[in-house]
Amino acid sequence: MAKILDQPCYSCPMAAMRTVQSIDKALPILHSGPGCAEKLSGAVGSSGHFSPHIFPCTAISETDIVFGGAERLRETIGNALKVIDADLYVVLTSCASEIIGDDVGEVVGSFKDASKPIVFASTPGFKGNNYTGHEEVVDAIIDQYLLPAYNARDEREAIKGLVNVWASVPLHDAFWAGNYRALEGLVRELGLTPNTIFGYNHGIEDIDKVPYAQFNLVVSPWVGLENAQRLERDFGTPYLHYPNLPIGAFETSKFLRAVGEFAGVDPARVEHIITVHEREYYHYIERFADVFLETRVMATRFVTIADAQYSLALTKFLVNDMGLTPSKQYIVDGTPEAHQNQIRASFANLNYGIEATVGFSSDGYQIHHEIEEADFAGYPLILGSYWDKTIANKTHAHFIEVSWPIQERLVINGTYVGYEGGLKLLEDIYSVALTRFN
Repeated sequence: MAKILDQPCYSCPMAAMRTVQSIDKALPILHSGPGCAEKLSGAVGSSGHFSPHIFPCTAISETDIVFGGAERLRETIGNALKVIDADLYVVLTSCASEIIGDDVGEVVGSFKDASKPIVFASTPGFKGNNYTGHEEVVDAIIDQYLLPAYNARDEREAIKGLVNVWASVPLHDAFWAGNYRALEGLVRELGLTPNTIFGYNHGIEDIDKVPYAQFNLVVSPWVGLENAQRLERDFGTPYLHYPNLPIGAFETSKFLRAVGEFAGVDPARVEHIITVHEREYYHYIERFADVFLETRVMATRFVTIADAQYSLALTKFLVNDMGLTPSKQYIVDGTPEAHQNQIRASFANLNYGIEATVGFSSDGYQIHHEIEEADFAGYPLILGSYWDKTIANKTHAHFIEVSWPIQERLVINGTYVGYEGGLKLLEDIYSVALTRFN
């Protein structure tokens, strides 16, 4: 029986238009009705080289549903090539265009001799959500753009030290730009060369390098993992799966050791980097220890209501670095069942023998009901989305928006990743907690 979800924290696969938009000079072409495009165009910070309100769209109508929209798509692609200067064009399909059976592959294939590359991704709403849509876009680039060019070469020649970095879902994650920048910085400190296809000054030239990396680095519980497996199968590129964003000293040091070992970096160099960072990190922790210890208006209990990436990363930081106690943690991104047990195991592997219970649910009503019934013995800390402000008020919790949808804070290129990111998160948490004194 169909179930109505209250306050969902994801959107449909065609929202992968944001993934395309985050690649410099890449243009989405939407094979959909005009309503789909408008509803998916509201991501904060999505204006850039191309505005989401002027993306080419077939705007298919009832007539196209009856007689097919393939020719309308062909016309839209042709006009986009004439009037919009892009380096890569990505056609995204909708529920309507998939249901009527338009052969999008044939239409896109008819432009194989165009001056710029054109690929297509299957992104109808019934195939999943925008996380799987993101993976579909990356797969389309691999299969339809990179693989044909690669097969034309004699053999793969890996570039020593080049590392493809795959992490946050662009624009859906408000911190995506800062996260990629911080991860690139950590990789660079190890003497490696990070390669990212998303964000400032990252585009088709970076995409062209992807098959020739020494390895792929996937920093995520599950999103992007299948893309890395495809790259390993198609190009022979090994991958390192690090299952969470590194926040704070404990996890960032662990991250640097894992990447350094996988890349064959001298362990002495890695330990020197860690020592320098940890010395500064704990200097600031010690300076403000009285704030952390004496701010007793905040209970030691906390709850995360976020995608797997943030729920796991924040839980590890708050337990391992700050000694807080996890209540039940909620993952709201529709994590596929195949990945859920491994994620549960990560929540059970915290410092001090602490284990966190995790619930996979996309139903905000159910989550809020459970939190309201919980006994926190004080004012808890809730890290979630704009939807969770209501339950935070009901439980008198300290509340921070960290996951989509974010409505009451602006994130330009901020991040919680790394040593400095951990300190920034503490600033945000205790800035809220200290308001209790006023």
